[in-house]
Amino acid sequence: MANILITEALSAKAHKIKSEYAANGVPIIMGDFNDVPVVMLKSGAIKNLPRPDSVAYPHQILTFCLDNNVNTVFVLNEHEINALEPALQLFFEYDIDIQLVKNDL
Repeated sequence: MANILITEALSAKAHKIKSEYAANGVPIIMGDFNDVPVVMLKSGAIKNLPRPDSVAYPHQILTFCLDNNVNTVFVLNEHEINALEPALQLFFEYDIDIQLVKNDL
């Protein structure tokens, strides 16, 4: 079964989405590019994601998705949304669904 990646892992929005999908047994990967407590990174509770201000950000996220068997990404951070929106076709070509969550849940 493929995984779901939820960005901005430290936010309440991320945990709300996680609870909706985890209840159905879907494997969830929580990720964030912001500073995350080391203990959460070491435990694997949260994965460190690339920064959206990188020119290669869409390709870095694509690589993360392919390496971690991710077929759906919930993008919650405005900077991440702005960086990924122009590259949606690239993800489509790899059968990765990008959900741009632009407003509060």
